[in-house]
Amino acid sequence: MYQVKTYNVISPVGLAKLPASQYAVNKSDDPDALIIRSQDMHTTDFGKNVKVIARAGAGFNNIPLDKANEQGTVVFNTPGSNANAVKELVIGMLILCNRHVIDAVNWSAQLVGADVSLQTEKNKNHFAGHELVGKTIGVIGLGNVGSRVAGAAQQLGMKVVGYDPYISVEHALQLSNQIPRLDSLAELLQQSDFVTVHIPYTEDNRHLIGENEIAMMPKGAVLFNYSRTDIVDDAAATQVLDQGHLQLYVTDFSTQAAVENPKAIVTPHLGGTTEEAEINGAVMAANTIRNFLEQGIIHHSVNMPEMTTPMQYNHRITVMHQNVPNMLGQITTAVANANINIDNLSNQSRETMAYTVIDLNQLDDDTEALIKNLEAIPAVVRVRLLNR
Repeated sequence: MYQVKTYNVISPVGLAKLPASQYAVNKSDDPDALIIRSQDMHTTDFGKNVKVIARAGAGFNNIPLDKANEQGTVVFNTPGSNANAVKELVIGMLILCNRHVIDAVNWSAQLVGADVSLQTEKNKNHFAGHELVGKTIGVIGLGNVGSRVAGAAQQLGMKVVGYDPYISVEHALQLSNQIPRLDSLAELLQQSDFVTVHIPYTEDNRHLIGENEIAMMPKGAVLFNYSRTDIVDDAAATQVLDQGHLQLYVTDFSTQAAVENPKAIVTPHLGGTTEEAEINGAVMAANTIRNFLEQGIIHHSVNMPEMTTPMQYNHRITVMHQNVPNMLGQITTAVANANINIDNLSNQSRETMAYTVIDLNQLDDDTEALIKNLEAIPAVVRVRLLNR
């Protein structure tokens, strides 16, 4: 019986994907798996028995990957599960802001008296906006969300340009050939009336959009951040709002600099907050947990290499280890010394970590000794034995 612990509210539709005959949810304080959303795992203790953390969402900066690597905990996210929700909100805010709808609604809510209709007609021109047709939107990041935003903006009649030096082949093939991908961030910023950011947060792209980058944008441009906090330098963005260089800064992250500036529009992290997105994320999280715990399959991990070979033999030994020389030799020698024949072997690496899967039809009677010998190899961080 696998023990699963959840943090935050996880959709019961997703949890139902974990069969009660094999999984107990929130029944133990020493779980095999965690399903989380916004829980800060940097300040939440999780023991070595935790073999997998599944984040029901795309971002994963709330999980300490170094600690996960040290103890052999695979970390998954659910890319694409909330992509449509974020796309719809970005497009909605694009229209609302360009037509000054938020200011107009707030003004209308304060009207009183018998001449409300007259007041409305007299003052409506104060909220005259612009149409999006023919305007240029620059999309930074052309993955699950950015590609959808680019496609929707194009359908609205906008000119779309994109920038993503890390775009995958899969997403590149999905993009319309009518959306040019520029060679530099500067080129995108210089020609965009609207700029929207859709990339994961890393220390390398912290404040990717800062004072210098904002200065490259045309006067009166609008900047959107529905990606991650700190990708945009909010202090710099709000400062240029006051100076009049940016027309608007629209963000989904309630930083002090943004909420204190009346010219910024802040939504309270609503990007992926729809019932559909929460269900999608929970279902994907549950499925990735099952695939890993039951078969050792790794797909959509953010810290370990992909390993999608299905379990076709009676037994499978998985070895998570550091990516250093002579590991395969030591692992296969330990199996050979146990007088066990290897029917299939797969090995993949990712940066400092590697993952080796050994498939076997027959096991020796002293399997426990083999597992201990594998665990004793320097640089091995976790060994598991799976049976069909």
